[in-house]
Amino acid sequence: MKRANAALFVIAGLVFVAAVVGYLFINWRPATLRIAVGPPGSEDVIVIQEIAQGFTLERHYVRLRLIVTAGALESAEAVGRNEADLAVVRADLDLPKDALSVAVFRKNVVALWVANTAGPKGQKKEIKKITDLSGRRVAIVGKMQANVDLLKIILAESGVSSEKVEFLQVGTTEIGDALRNEKVDALMAVGPVDSKITADAIAITTRAGSTPSFLAIDAAEIIARKHSAYESTEIAAGALGANPARPDDDVTTLGVNHLIIARKALSELTVTAFTKQLFAIRHSLQKDFPGVANIQVPDTDKAAVIPAHPGAAAYIDGTERTFLERYSDFMWLGLMVLSVLASGGAWFRSYMRRDERARNTTMRNRLVEMISFARASRSIQQLDLLQKEADEILKDTLNCFDDGAVAQDTLSAFNLALDQFHVAVSDRKQWLSHDRSNGDTDQSSQSRLT
Repeated sequence: MKRANAALFVIAGLVFVAAVVGYLFINWRPATLRIAVGPPGSEDVIVIQEIAQGFTLERHYVRLRLIVTAGALESAEAVGRNEADLAVVRADLDLPKDALSVAVFRKNVVALWVANTAGPKGQKKEIKKITDLSGRRVAIVGKMQANVDLLKIILAESGVSSEKVEFLQVGTTEIGDALRNEKVDALMAVGPVDSKITADAIAITTRAGSTPSFLAIDAAEIIARKHSAYESTEIAAGALGANPARPDDDVTTLGVNHLIIARKALSELTVTAFTKQLFAIRHSLQKDFPGVANIQVPDTDKAAVIPAHPGAAAYIDGTERTFLERYSDFMWLGLMVLSVLASGGAWFRSYMRRDERARNTTMRNRLVEMISFARASRSIQQLDLLQKEADEILKDTLNCFDDGAVAQDTLSAFNLALDQFHVAVSDRKQWLSHDRSNGDTDQSSQSRLT
């Protein structure tokens, strides 16, 4: 029985180990995550490409496969359709409901400036604040609809009807012609403080003969309260250009984050590994790709507009669990399952051996009867036959014990009966031998008397 249980434990243990190894293999093999980013040729795409290459060269656990989209909105939609695991998006877009933040890819600010040129008929355009944009034309750098929507919010909260402002979306190559042909009165760009696109747009404005004058968004605080995707911030003096300083003084404006988001269903372990790799490689890449330095940790507060993925929050807050913490419950469950399997297996083996056990019980009862037969036996030959039968019963009982049909206590009872049988046989043989000797002596005496 012990040997049978030991074998069962070994088999169950091997199955358990195989299951653990398989689980760890599946969970710890390199994970390839699809990350959506766009538009094609943008700095965002270039930075993500370099990060992906760095992950591959350093043989990290997480690898990246780029999905280049038409823009941030399309990237968000790719996550929503489960065509991508991660995406670089802007926080004020219509994001999927199950999207969670992993990192702040960059912080954008709204730069709004006036092109001070002579207007039609030699009249000077006096635009000193946002309310002066009523009846004017504003060029929005870039083709994102989100920028148009943002400008409409700014105008509305500043007391200007968007219907009284003409919007024109332009690329950087179109800004010069628009200024020279007096098609626009002001320009707006949304991007990081060190954005090349914003810097180029300001430089083109200067080359077109204009002196950029930056407008403050006085309603920034109100907008941030009403629209959680935005925050009130400032553009520091000289942040957009040092010679001459642009702006020449701190300017109140709005900020909006570009985020790396992940699907909520994405493994916490995988997201933790990705976040750790991302911030580790950021330092090695920022020398050649300054844009990488803009990557920051997200807000891990549960009340955040876009909550952090639990995997990212674990790394950022230092609550990442160790291997034992992560799998201790699984291990204890495995041990409990092993115990149940062993007990169940033992019961099943016993159940399957019930006929064998019943037959062995019959044979043990026969052995008890044979004790009486041995004591009443009239010949050595009969005792030898009984001994032979007892040997067969012993052999069968030991086989039943090895098979698990006979328990240890049953075997002990059998041994007691077998010992009594051997005593009975031995005593009877001595008696028969003594009786025969006496018989032979009587016959010899009778012969001498005759």
